[in-house]
Amino acid sequence: MKKKFLLQILLLIIILVICLLFYNKYLFEKKITNTEILQKEKVDEKNTNNLIKNLRYDVKFENDTQYIITSDLSEITYIDDEEVVLMQGVDAIFKDEEGSILSISSNKAIFKNSSYNTIFEKGIKISYLDNIIKSQKLILNFEENIVTISDNIIYEGVQGLMKTDNITIDLVSKDVEIFMNNNNDKVEIESK
Repeated sequence: MKKKFLLQILLLIIILVICLLFYNKYLFEKKITNTEILQKEKVDEKNTNNLIKNLRYDVKFENDTQYIITSDLSEITYIDDEEVVLMQGVDAIFKDEEGSILSISSNKAIFKNSSYNTIFEKGIKISYLDNIIKSQKLILNFEENIVTISDNIIYEGVQGLMKTDNITIDLVSKDVEIFMNNNNDKVEIESK
């Protein structure tokens, strides 16, 4: 009788264990806890791009020109296998071969590490000699040696104030072209 009773208990335990395993495997919905979410976020953070505070690039070209760009906060990322730096709180200086300084500050910039080309965006202030230009976009293209300034340009110089849509500057010849997007519109100039 004891053997039969023990066998029944053993079978009952085996059936309960199988039922529990089946329930856990197929019927139980696992609740995600806060610690599991935090651990997953930490793993995801490892896969994100690199954030760097107070980044500085100092580039010296063969023709004795120099380009220095700094940012308060930068994110290094890759676009089409090219290193691109997304910058915030940006200040840049371009010194030509004669030592003249073009100073640029902006809220944001996109810096391509391979070509040093930079797109400045939002709240741009450009200082050159006694002239100040404010705009919302500036493209500094070292491959073509051209600076393109656009979007809400206000130029303040010694002789007056000017509003225009576009300014292009050739970094080699120092030629400046000022024009509007629409040929029917005119550049606004106010003399002092």
